[in-house]
Amino acid sequence: MIEDIQAAIPLGFLLSFMIGPVFFVLLETSAIKGFRAAIVFDIGVIVADVLFITIAYFSSFQLLENLSNQPGLYVFGGVILLIYGITVFFKQGVKQSTEVPIKSKKGDYISLFFKGFLLNFINIGVLVFWLGVIIIVGPTLENEPYRIRVFFSSMILAYFVTDVFKILLAKQLKRKLTNTRIHLIKKVIAIILIISGVVLIVKGFLPKDKFNLENQIENMAH
Repeated sequence: MIEDIQAAIPLGFLLSFMIGPVFFVLLETSAIKGFRAAIVFDIGVIVADVLFITIAYFSSFQLLENLSNQPGLYVFGGVILLIYGITVFFKQGVKQSTEVPIKSKKGDYISLFFKGFLLNFINIGVLVFWLGVIIIVGPTLENEPYRIRVFFSSMILAYFVTDVFKILLAKQLKRKLTNTRIHLIKKVIAIILIISGVVLIVKGFLPKDKFNLENQIENMAH
């Protein structure tokens, strides 16, 4: 069991630094809205990951093949990200420079949780990623349910702890944030969301042999 935990922790650390829309929105949330808001957002992301891991565990390689043959799922998720990014971009364009910094209220935490959950959940690539991890890691754990639970629990915990440190570091930027800088950060985040949406859409139209996620995960594991 100790060996499984030791193998999972580096993967959880690397997962936390995988560049994507969630990575940047988490840092933005911490810098602008504070530690608690970012933690709630991150919990939403992790719940989506846990749901994906559960789906992956109770599915099989056939499901991975089926998802790979359904480019429409990538296009659908990409379009949602693209629309969301464009909305955020133009919403920032009409804001006034006199806007006061955003402060989270208790009622905002629910929306932040679902924002994190949905931002992760709409990316079908995340489900494919976890399916690939199950397929690669499962045999090394002898497909024992207990060892698999320990491995993924350790991986998610390492991911969360690393995110906490990222949140704390990003929070230090809050003192230096002016309304203009907040406006600029949100513009940049919107552009990243737009780019991520376009990338997903392009993946949906790529030939299957151009995007072999299983091989990529196997290379990362080695």
